[in-house]
Amino acid sequence: MSGIKLFVGLGNPGEKYVATRHNAGFWWIDQLAAATNSKLAIDAKFFGFTGKLSPTADTWLIKPTTFMNASGKAVAALANYYKISPNEILVIHDELDLPAGSTKMKFGGGHGGHNGLRDIHAALGTPDYWRMRVGIGHPGSKTEVVNFVLKAPTKDEQIAIEDNIIDSTKLVDLLLTGEFDSAMLKLHTKK
Repeated sequence: MSGIKLFVGLGNPGEKYVATRHNAGFWWIDQLAAATNSKLAIDAKFFGFTGKLSPTADTWLIKPTTFMNASGKAVAALANYYKISPNEILVIHDELDLPAGSTKMKFGGGHGGHNGLRDIHAALGTPDYWRMRVGIGHPGSKTEVVNFVLKAPTKDEQIAIEDNIIDSTKLVDLLLTGEFDSAMLKLHTKK
C-alpha cells in the first residue's frame, strides 16, 4: 500500500480563528512543518498555504484558506494537479466525539456532520481517504457545538491537545511508508 502524499490540516483562515478548536488540523500541520523544517507559503492556485514535506520530494502539506466549508476545493486542486489519489491523502481535523488529548485515525467512512469532511467527500467524489481525528471534546449539547468549535480550548485542554499533536506527528515516517496498521496501533494504544 502506498503511503501518504498529501497531509491536509483543516481550519479557518484569519487571525480571529487561530486559537479556536476548529483549527486543530492547522495546528497539526504547523507542528509537523516545525518539526521537519518544512516551509509553507500561500499558493493561490491551490487555495491555501502549501509546501513540500522536508526532506521528501513528493509529499505535500496544505492548510486550505477557503474556510472549513469549502476545504474540498483546495484538496481537490492540489491532489488533481499532482495526481495524488484519495487513498494517499490524510485529512487532519478536529473531532467532537473524542476527548481533548485523544487522537484516532481511520480510513474512509462518513463525514459525521463535519462540514470540512463533507466538502472534501464531494470534491474528491469519494469518502475513501485517511482521516486523523484530533479530539477537542464535546460541549455536551448539540446546540452549543458551533459556539464550542469557534472558541479557544481551556488551558488544560490546550495542553492535552498540543501534547497529543506532538505525539501523533511523530508517526509521520510510518504514514509516509504506508504502515498504517503500525501507526494506528501506536496512536490508539498510547498511555
